[in-house]
Amino acid sequence: MSEPKQVVIIGGGISGLTAAYYLQKEKQNENLPIKIKLLESSDHLGGKIETVQKDGFTIERGPDSFLARKESAARLAQEVGLGGKLVPNGTGQSYILVNGKLHPMPSGSFMGIPTRIRPFLFSGLFSPVGKVRAAQDLVKQKKHVDGDQSLGLFFRRRLGNEVVENLIEPLLSGIYAGDIDELSLQSTFPMFYDFEQHYGSLIKGLRKKYPMKKPKKGEKKPSMFRTLENGLGSLVHAIEEELEPDVVQKNTQVNHIEKHDKGYHLLLNNGTVQEADAVILAVPHFAAQRMLTHYEFMAPFKEKNATSVANVAMAFDASAIKKDIDGTGFVVSRNSDFRITACTWTHKKWPHSTPEGKVLLRCYVGKPDDQEVVDLTDEEIVEICLRDLNQTMDISERPDFSIVTRWHDAMPQYKVGHKERLETITGQMKEHIPGVYLAGGSYRGIGLPDCIDQGEAAVQQVLDYLQ
Repeated sequence: MSEPKQVVIIGGGISGLTAAYYLQKEKQNENLPIKIKLLESSDHLGGKIETVQKDGFTIERGPDSFLARKESAARLAQEVGLGGKLVPNGTGQSYILVNGKLHPMPSGSFMGIPTRIRPFLFSGLFSPVGKVRAAQDLVKQKKHVDGDQSLGLFFRRRLGNEVVENLIEPLLSGIYAGDIDELSLQSTFPMFYDFEQHYGSLIKGLRKKYPMKKPKKGEKKPSMFRTLENGLGSLVHAIEEELEPDVVQKNTQVNHIEKHDKGYHLLLNNGTVQEADAVILAVPHFAAQRMLTHYEFMAPFKEKNATSVANVAMAFDASAIKKDIDGTGFVVSRNSDFRITACTWTHKKWPHSTPEGKVLLRCYVGKPDDQEVVDLTDEEIVEICLRDLNQTMDISERPDFSIVTRWHDAMPQYKVGHKERLETITGQMKEHIPGVYLAGGSYRGIGLPDCIDQGEAAVQQVLDYLQ
């Protein structure tokens, strides 16, 4: 690289911000002749990360945490000076709502798969027949499958319907907001197929890979999640502060990307053109397809759907909760008539988020077959949540305040064959539009660390391409 090269990052969510931060770091450390521009269509950086501070509460409108074992998110926080602000979740029991009753999550389960037999045997979540069927995983023959298969099909074959519908499905639907009978195993949890092939059993594989020590009496299990003291929005602000003043350009939408002899022309909504030698598309799949609609190989992104979800944070005085339950919250099984899909007892999960003597609850709605709930009024969504919560926690009072957040088309669905389709598209991109790369929740993982990993990977791809 002799002449300065212009790299444009489209999208200011966590993937785009990560790409801008690490590209700038490489530029400064290696003295690279690179100019960086990040274009964000809204006036807000961070994508679905948004933190509200109100009356002493710290309220997340989007994600509230990240998995501790995926190290890239904590590493990024440390790099931008927030290492001392990382907070582990207040560990406690989580629950599953089945047939109108809250059941404790069996200890020793990993994504709903048992690794310890005793808690599973004594759980009220399953009938004796369901328990026997699940135990067959230990002896059931492995099945080789060419290509992909659905999560639902795979887990039903290994563990039976009861474990899937009362335990695995509520957990995974909480992550992906999708139908596990349509979601891709290879694009979400390929390790489970590997466990079956290598160990002949999911239970045996998990015991080998993630051996769980039985907690001593009175000992809390280790925290699985981390957040930041002042909310995840503080990570967005810290990254933005690290970027050079002319890098970020908000309220700027890219309408179209054209390939030219030297690089690309990005047609912007303000009528101007931004030139680029390389482009990172840190945007949802449908936005990437719209910008590159003249390339037929992008068409599968037009067919790929994304579900909409909403959540409502409700603040109460502690006296309003007649039936306080010790734990971090619950997920709801698909055989329930509740319209909420989960509830986080935020004041228990993240004690730092809530003033003394107060309670903060966060409920989620928007099942794949109940998408219309997202577009109800704020009052209607609050009423639905209160009605469902009253059955489990005996809440009769109104909240001090509530904050409703809607995320339309926010949860990309990794349906069976997603990985293969993505590889085909990225292969065609390499051939026809070299120097243009994808990063973000639509592609290779939806969690914060997954998106951060993709932002870092895109930086490396850009540098390799320019050199």
